[in-house]
Amino acid sequence: MVGRLILVLGDQLSPEIAALREGDKAHDIVVMAEVGAEATYVAHHPKKIAFILAAMRKFAARLHDDGWQVAYTRLDDPENTGALGSELLRRASETGLSEVLTTEPGEWRVIDLLDELPLPVTQLPDDRFITLRTEFADWAKGRKTLRMEHFYRTIRRRTGLLMDEDAPAGGKWNYDHQNRKPAQNDLFALGPLRHQTDKVTDDVLDLVEDRFGDHFGQLRPFWFATDAAGAEAARDHFLKHALPLFGDFQDAMLDQDRFLYHAVLSPYLNVGLLDPLDLCRRAETEWREGRAPLNAVEGFIRQIIGWREFIRGIYFLQGPDYTRRNTLNHRRKLPDFYWGGETHMHCVGRAVEQTRDEAYAHHIQRLMITGNFGLLAGIDPGELHQWYLAVYADAFEWVEAPNTLGMSQFADGGIVASKPYVSSGSYIDRMSDYCSHCHYDVKQRSGEKACPFNALYWGFLDRHRKRFAKNPRMAQMYSTWDRMDADTRDAILSRAEDLRDRLSRGTPI
Repeated sequence: MVGRLILVLGDQLSPEIAALREGDKAHDIVVMAEVGAEATYVAHHPKKIAFILAAMRKFAARLHDDGWQVAYTRLDDPENTGALGSELLRRASETGLSEVLTTEPGEWRVIDLLDELPLPVTQLPDDRFITLRTEFADWAKGRKTLRMEHFYRTIRRRTGLLMDEDAPAGGKWNYDHQNRKPAQNDLFALGPLRHQTDKVTDDVLDLVEDRFGDHFGQLRPFWFATDAAGAEAARDHFLKHALPLFGDFQDAMLDQDRFLYHAVLSPYLNVGLLDPLDLCRRAETEWREGRAPLNAVEGFIRQIIGWREFIRGIYFLQGPDYTRRNTLNHRRKLPDFYWGGETHMHCVGRAVEQTRDEAYAHHIQRLMITGNFGLLAGIDPGELHQWYLAVYADAFEWVEAPNTLGMSQFADGGIVASKPYVSSGSYIDRMSDYCSHCHYDVKQRSGEKACPFNALYWGFLDRHRKRFAKNPRMAQMYSTWDRMDADTRDAILSRAEDLRDRLSRGTPI
């Protein structure tokens, strides 16, 4: 039997992944490569690069111990060609094996790269996900709109998660109305499990510091798990200590608490160190055994089998051109404060600072602070897409692009979201304590001290009235705007125009 090269990518670190299941330890050779091109096609956060490289090295060692032949290329290997395609060609030349077997990558960019190789490449479906690409396409076929809630109920029924026979547990499909509590700063939250580094990780940290020290983000301290055992310990820590209050405060933000009761398990899920269905079943067990309330468990499970699976389905259904969508024709350059430059907006400054330090911010910080500001200010969604992809440890294009371009920026024209996720400063004030520390006054709509979110919010609605005025979910917003007197509206729009002008000139706001 002639062997094959089995390519395992840095986000495919699961021993039961399709290509390894189909492989033959006696004849096939696993190829894994740390290549500069994958670390720099956007300037990834140093923590993200270190997390993936350390996890790759440990996974390669695990495969070797399990009897696989592994051809592993380190970033500092003098033979390293610097790109995935050329590394596969180099290994094919060295081994005499010309056929490549892999599990389908999670980005069109890598799929296209493999399709263009002068080698026969078989890409197997990635069945670590609960829904295959073809299954999502079948579900979507013939539907006028694609809504996560409908998809979510289908997957609940299929998996049996939180189901009592044919009915949802507790009689309701979701408990969002219970999960929007603002947090108080005297909450006691342990935060995610922090792991000590070891020799493998320390070596990677030194290498990343040397090669990518100029990328945005703090490399140290580094506390992510980098193997399956560590990821499972982080999972168990969350289920025991944080899940019971996760639901209540999942949308809350606190100035002095970066994590609250969030899991911070998405990096481990997205590289394959945790299994999504197993994680959901363990969360369900916490409810059925009385250790966590239904609103928390349902909210957590919905993020995984609902949003995570739905978003991936959208990414592949829409095709490789999706990342170029810009329905609202927003063209403004990304402001410097997204990269740590000066801003007087405390909420934005804190979200960016946390992103810099942790390669992490939770979904409301991403959606309703950095994303909300970008949409209100008319920032180019492509630039925001590149930023989100670069700065978060859990960001891979299949999950990041639809969340940014669809959910956050409405750049896809409503494929993901039925309305733009925009708000004034009042939402941020209600869900956080950021505004009490801010240079601006969240209660003011116009004038130099007015919160920029306020004027930009009304300016966005006015600017895009033709598109959104008939949207039933936005009728109340326009009704409120129309009830304001002309002088008030003029003052707000003048403030909004001034803010946009300052952004265009690169003046801090």
